[in-house]
Amino acid sequence: MRYLYNLLTYLLLIPFGCYWIARGLGNRTYLDRLGQRFGFGFPALERCIWVHAVSVGEVQAAVPLIRALMKRFPDRTLLITTVTPTGAARVHSLFGDTVCHCYIPFEFPHAVKAFFRQVNPEAALIMETEIWPNLYRACGVRNVPLILVSARISPMSVPGYRKLLPLIRETLSHGIIIAAQSEPDAERFLALGASPARTCVMGNIKFDVEPDPDVPDKGKAIRAELFGTRPVWIAASTHEGEEELVLDAHGALRRRHPDLLLVLVPRHPERFASVRELVEDRGFSVVSRTEGRPAGDAAVFLGDTMGEVPMFFVASDVAFVAGSLVPIGGHNLLEPAGLGVPVVTGPHNFNAQDIADLFIELGACRQVADPDELVEVVDELLSNPDEAARLGRTGQQVLEQNRGALERLLVLLEPLLGSHSPD
Repeated sequence: MRYLYNLLTYLLLIPFGCYWIARGLGNRTYLDRLGQRFGFGFPALERCIWVHAVSVGEVQAAVPLIRALMKRFPDRTLLITTVTPTGAARVHSLFGDTVCHCYIPFEFPHAVKAFFRQVNPEAALIMETEIWPNLYRACGVRNVPLILVSARISPMSVPGYRKLLPLIRETLSHGIIIAAQSEPDAERFLALGASPARTCVMGNIKFDVEPDPDVPDKGKAIRAELFGTRPVWIAASTHEGEEELVLDAHGALRRRHPDLLLVLVPRHPERFASVRELVEDRGFSVVSRTEGRPAGDAAVFLGDTMGEVPMFFVASDVAFVAGSLVPIGGHNLLEPAGLGVPVVTGPHNFNAQDIADLFIELGACRQVADPDELVEVVDELLSNPDEAARLGRTGQQVLEQNRGALERLLVLLEPLLGSHSPD
């Protein structure tokens, strides 16, 4: 089956390359270092530790891991790979030149071999779960330890993997260590052929994220300078088809809270302009962050910058974490929870179902089924500051109680690399 898989990767190379170039015509960042996608232009490295994080969310989740690796293994170069340009931008904004970044190559043998020849990883850590047969096999044949960090498989994806079970089983046989988020995740990996001896439950390192200590003060400054004393709610990381639902809810909420401001932050930067048009077409006055002026009397404040969502969370009274009113799978509940902001989510959280279930079970967030329920819950939290504060405190407590996955992961990694801490 591997030969058929490799043949398929070559057959798809031209159409996929054309798709990527076409996407770059609309968003020039997709043309950044395009050769790396095809196996050209990688940095020449030695003894590097390679961390792969697909996009912004995975990069943010990897922050405590990357910082811990920098401290514990100061003699190693850290290579961070991403798939998306937004992920690359986040790496640069967080770490600058202290780490090396490149794009992960497309999954065809020539590009994968070229990647390994140039970067020479000493160990590989893949955030969450992307099963790439050629990348994983390349680690195995080169004896590069590979750890799937906070590994998860959603129940919805299992049937698809089962259709390729021989290939998946062979892929997971290359000495891969699976540090699963939860017991059900570990069981799903075992069902797909993972080794019981190399599969363990480590928890989710997202719980170990430490907010930037400057974020609370910056968020309060944004609130004072841009929003004033108005009540504010945020819809963060929205997707196509979801903004309409959020704007419907906002319209209903403004009938109860006439001066209410919505901070609307689309997930993908290339949609900033089209989302602004949508807001205006719906009859809402809007101010964009890039305009550099206060919201004034505007009904909507459009977050059209990168890296400022944590500050917008702090500047808001209620946080709705999007990607969950539509079947995208939800986004990170832990970021607003860690900042003490009351969190609301929709019904679709399968990207991190265990976290959502834990928060809901412990009363650390509120889940809504549709825009009508979103209106009722946001209205309740805006009208009842004591309940909003309780929800925010509970979210912080749940996050604190579930820390520790990062340290367990480092204990697992140290024998593979040897500790070179300056201490």
